[in-house]
Amino acid sequence: MAAVGRVCVNARMILHVFICLFAAAKSDEQVPLVAWASDGFVLSPVNAPSAGHTVSMDELESYLNTALSATPHNLLLFLQDKLSVDDFTMYGGVFGNKQDSVFQNLEAALVPSSSLWLPSVSSSAAALVPTLLQNQIDAAPLYMNPETLAQLRLNASVAALLVFRLPYSGGADMMSTKEVLSGNDEVIGQVLSIMKAQSVPYTAVFTALWPSRVVEEASPAVQSVWSRSLLQSRRDELPAPNPPLEFKEKGSTCILMWAEKLVVSQYRSGKWERHDLTSQTFGKGVEPNLSGSSCNDTHSRLVLNYEDVLNFRSFKLLLVMNRRHYKVSARHWFTMDLVQLEYDGKKASFNGSRHIYAPSEYSYRCESVSSSYYAQLSPHSDKDNANDWQISFENFQIQGFNVAGKDFSYASDCASFFTPGIWMGLVTSLLMVLVLTYGLHMIMQLRTMDRFDDPKGPAISVPQTE
Repeated sequence: MAAVGRVCVNARMILHVFICLFAAAKSDEQVPLVAWASDGFVLSPVNAPSAGHTVSMDELESYLNTALSATPHNLLLFLQDKLSVDDFTMYGGVFGNKQDSVFQNLEAALVPSSSLWLPSVSSSAAALVPTLLQNQIDAAPLYMNPETLAQLRLNASVAALLVFRLPYSGGADMMSTKEVLSGNDEVIGQVLSIMKAQSVPYTAVFTALWPSRVVEEASPAVQSVWSRSLLQSRRDELPAPNPPLEFKEKGSTCILMWAEKLVVSQYRSGKWERHDLTSQTFGKGVEPNLSGSSCNDTHSRLVLNYEDVLNFRSFKLLLVMNRRHYKVSARHWFTMDLVQLEYDGKKASFNGSRHIYAPSEYSYRCESVSSSYYAQLSPHSDKDNANDWQISFENFQIQGFNVAGKDFSYASDCASFFTPGIWMGLVTSLLMVLVLTYGLHMIMQLRTMDRFDDPKGPAISVPQTE
């Protein structure tokens, strides 16, 4: 028995080391966790973690051991596939005052009871919540649904761990996600109603395996500055990134755009003349003229008006985006249909709809958008002067629909899935498969002799007939 105990302890230590290493690699993936008890029971007080702190596996185990020490040992675990704090902010009023909430049953359960709220738990630690709860009561988890639970007769004196898996939709559009979350809340309400009808006290935990949205530590602008800074430079010496350009309609922001560098060039007298528009467009205290801009649910038009650009009296940069519903993907997408330069009554138009597109609830981001190098912007027509102009955005990001506040939504990056490294791996694998196939073909063509010559006997003679 002692040897078995030592083996279990060693196995547990190895598991802890593996989890800590995995948590360090996945520290940016965080999920919320909320726990509460049924009426008449109170969770033991726990010192809440500081704001921004990610709860590790050891810390989570300590929090659960303390909070659940005096609560019923009939444990309910609602384990959703994906969940983030943004889901509560966007779809519910669990920690706010939203009237149209999809978490109504969860809110109702939290109001009369004390609760444990951990907004940022490492996803590797949250994945071990069933194991941590199992250690609390020394009982194997039972995976169930409300229909199966209604047929059981639970005993308040017998500890049980009931796990209910809940889906999360990242699917067709934002409304489908809202409907799935509302359905999950109904499942929670049904389970709690069954427990109340059977007069069985319980302790409930609601969390997820993975985050539905990965929160980046810094904005794209900050990451761009840091990625290009010298290793010996100090943090306080780095210049603060410029805020994004925003256009407001009826007092609310509806278009956001940001670029680290914006340059236009015209071909004159056998050479390209460049003009940098960055300082006139972005920067603290810079207020570009946006007259002519507009936005609605299906059409966004951003107009940047400049003066004295390449010796032109009037110069405009227009970016036109449209939002459409595509039946194949069953969701709304926006495309950059037109990027146009207007100067002294002339035009140079470029089309970006083939390369610049994203889901309508996302923003679009690309390291480089240009009409020359990568050709995301192609001449709209051969009849205008697009061939005499070049336009280039570096670290470009734009959002023309579903803007909330002054921050970009989740960015849909232009980086292709099939990178050069992946193509090299695919081609190399194909060559190896061809060589292997050729070798197998040659082996299958080998034939043994059908007769043999005996050196001690007479030679084999083959009669010839005419």
